[in-house]
Amino acid sequence: MTQAASLLVERDFAVPDIRCAGCIAKLEQGLVRDRRIAAARVNFTEKRVHISCTPDAETPELIGAFSLLGFEAHPIGDGPAEVDGGASDSRALLRAVAVAGFAMMNIMLLSVSVWSGASGATRDLFHWLSAAIALPTVAYAGRSFFRSAWRAVRHGRTNMDVPISIGVLIATALSLYETATHGPHAYFDGVVMLLFFLLCGRWLDSVMRDRARGGVTALLRNMGTGAMVAGADETSRWVDATALQPGMVMLVAAGERLSADGVVAGGASRIDLSLLTGESAPQEVSLGDPVHAGTLNVEAPIRVRVTAAGADTAIADIARLMGEAAQGKSRYVRIADRAARYYAPAVHTLALLAFAGWMIVGAGWHHSLLIAVAVLIITCPCALGLAVPAAQIVAAGALMRVGVLVKDGSALERLAEVDRAMIDKTGTLTLGRPVATNLDGADATVRALLLALARASRHPLSEALTRDLTAAGVTPLAVEAIRETPGFGVEAQWEGRMVTLGRPAQPTAHSTLATQLAINGAPAMTVRFADALRPDAADTIAALEQAGVAPGILSGDRAAAVAPVARVLGLTAQTGMSPQDKLAAIARQAAAGHKVLMIGDGLNDGPALAAGHASIAPGSASDAGKNAADCIFLGDRLMPVAQAIRVARRTQAIVRQNFALAIGYNIVAVPLAFMGHVTPLVAAIAMSGSSLIVVGNALRLKGAAR
Repeated sequence: MTQAASLLVERDFAVPDIRCAGCIAKLEQGLVRDRRIAAARVNFTEKRVHISCTPDAETPELIGAFSLLGFEAHPIGDGPAEVDGGASDSRALLRAVAVAGFAMMNIMLLSVSVWSGASGATRDLFHWLSAAIALPTVAYAGRSFFRSAWRAVRHGRTNMDVPISIGVLIATALSLYETATHGPHAYFDGVVMLLFFLLCGRWLDSVMRDRARGGVTALLRNMGTGAMVAGADETSRWVDATALQPGMVMLVAAGERLSADGVVAGGASRIDLSLLTGESAPQEVSLGDPVHAGTLNVEAPIRVRVTAAGADTAIADIARLMGEAAQGKSRYVRIADRAARYYAPAVHTLALLAFAGWMIVGAGWHHSLLIAVAVLIITCPCALGLAVPAAQIVAAGALMRVGVLVKDGSALERLAEVDRAMIDKTGTLTLGRPVATNLDGADATVRALLLALARASRHPLSEALTRDLTAAGVTPLAVEAIRETPGFGVEAQWEGRMVTLGRPAQPTAHSTLATQLAINGAPAMTVRFADALRPDAADTIAALEQAGVAPGILSGDRAAAVAPVARVLGLTAQTGMSPQDKLAAIARQAAAGHKVLMIGDGLNDGPALAAGHASIAPGSASDAGKNAADCIFLGDRLMPVAQAIRVARRTQAIVRQNFALAIGYNIVAVPLAFMGHVTPLVAAIAMSGSSLIVVGNALRLKGAAR
């Protein structure tokens, strides 16, 4: 690293007006032209920009750099918990849709009389009533378009909202002029109809994007809120997690989640590391062993000397990795964005040519302006704006019916492109629930004793044993004086004999998950457990391969735990992987030109889920896993993953058809408008008709998941 790079500071800004791939490119390329800014990365999902700048860069100067590009920016904190809460505008858009829809219906009702032949004062009255409804509607419902267009024009740029705003404002002004001069035509109905359909498309798109938000902040919910800290005189006091400092000694009770990283300074216990490593079996820890924030102390009280707290913990580091990994997805250019790049200049050029051409032939400014407005309206991107979100909404509904929740519309686009699937083992290929494997060899008395002791404990293995034996119809024996000792198990009296259920006296070579029944200290049976595969795991792997998606296992578990699953499914596996290792594995695949689908559930999978070209998590995943994933599948079946890929590819085919329909409509309609055969009202109706055709085509996806 150069000395200059080492002196850079990192800053985050909320930029609510990021709307498309053009915005991303404009920000990432334009900001670095400022000498104070070395690099800029856009997080499209959270609508924030991360910049590396020189230490002397003041906040007002950095905000000014955004303003020069036509964007409003607000500085936000650099912690993972601080996400722009105002990024989502779905509610405002929905209100605008409601207002525009209500106004459109009322203006159409008034226009019926004009279309039926009303003339003179009656026609003027209906036109003024339409104006009274349309003007506040245009001012309110068109705000998002007008603001965006003004910022672009003010800085000498253009975007999709510029031709929309020009068309709406000119058509409204012309309608007012016609009304004031007792003209026969006013186009308030067409203007409001135009806004309604445009807002519908924008709202649908916003809804899909909102499902992607939540970010990495859910990670911090897995940390304890604080800890009891031992003082020098052995008194204890509660210290909030934000106030913990290295060197403090935490008193961590059994069943408590750690609030900071540290080393065990007293006692011994077992720690559930599944949140960080995916390992299903709790790990034994004793004096001097490292432990991490967010993990769960399962068995016995321990003392932990804090080595790292707050933003320096391993879980906070994973949060940062997820945030950085998500930046890669921000660079994905959506289909609609790619199509829209050339739209604005083309529309402006056509409208200008129409106006100039008719002025040259002597049509007059009024007639020439009407034709130019008709061209602007008829080429309006309503069909373009609805082509993608309409198809994605219908596809998301179809997937929901088979147990797949789609959080982001662009996820379907990315999911359709994947050719590799990296799958976590525990909780993904497997159910994440221990299942007893050798109960069939136990006699009835032993099984009844096992149930009697197991149902008295809330240990994960006891709960699994209770579930399996109850399902088998076993009746528990009567036992007395039941007592559970954390770290040792359950003991009771049975017919004058001491019976215990706890940790095996000798480690078993067959399984890391095991418990032992002993009668009067003599082992009676060792119950072994395994994490059962999802019932359709093999069929799903076959379906993925048939779809041209090559699957593999990417697991934080040990090789011994992963190998049996890999053999059964015929997959290659990478084991013992940290979150950083998983990120590196995905990066290698991406560098080789592959589009990787990451399927995982744990906190350790969070950065990989964020980094994958697309990602899916089971409904049983951690909050962090579900927030990082693009889609979530529910239930015990894995087949919804293959169904999601199939629906995504079908959706892309429908989207391409919608674009073809929209383009075909323009090929027919634009020449007619250019030649003066289409009024703004007819243009608005034609535009609306093309939108309805696009929506109708999208509805074919309702049965795509069957």
